[in-house]
Amino acid sequence: MKIQMSNSKFKVMKNDIILSGVGGQGILSIAATIGLAAVANDLFLKQSEVHGMSQRGGDVQSHLRLSDKPVSSDLIPYGKADLIISVEPMESLRYLPWLSDTGWLVTNSNPFVNIPDYPSLDEILKEIKRIKNHKIIDAD
Repeated sequence: MKIQMSNSKFKVMKNDIILSGVGGQGILSIAATIGLAAVANDLFLKQSEVHGMSQRGGDVQSHLRLSDKPVSSDLIPYGKADLIISVEPMESLRYLPWLSDTGWLVTNSNPFVNIPDYPSLDEILKEIKRIKNHKIIDAD
């Protein structure tokens, strides 16, 4: 969670979250759940998603921007995501350009191998471990 101080003594809450995975892993359901929780807690929400090839096991991602103040854009700029949650380890690497210097990468340790030349899991986890703020969990 990112908390910034404004010019006054009030705190502004803002969280920029990217969800990533492949078709069938529930990314859009996770986004809907987080969105409903945000609205139920009187937060402003903007959401964008890409799921074009999701029925064939392709890339699925969602940008969620949550704040206690109105949000202008639904897309998170490069280098500004506070959190990337990925249910597929290789897909987590695709979104690293969006992660801020202080952001966190949380990913599943179990791959969804849906292509013949899927890289070795050891190589993928080695890249993830290069990120300062990371958590690798067995989410299956």
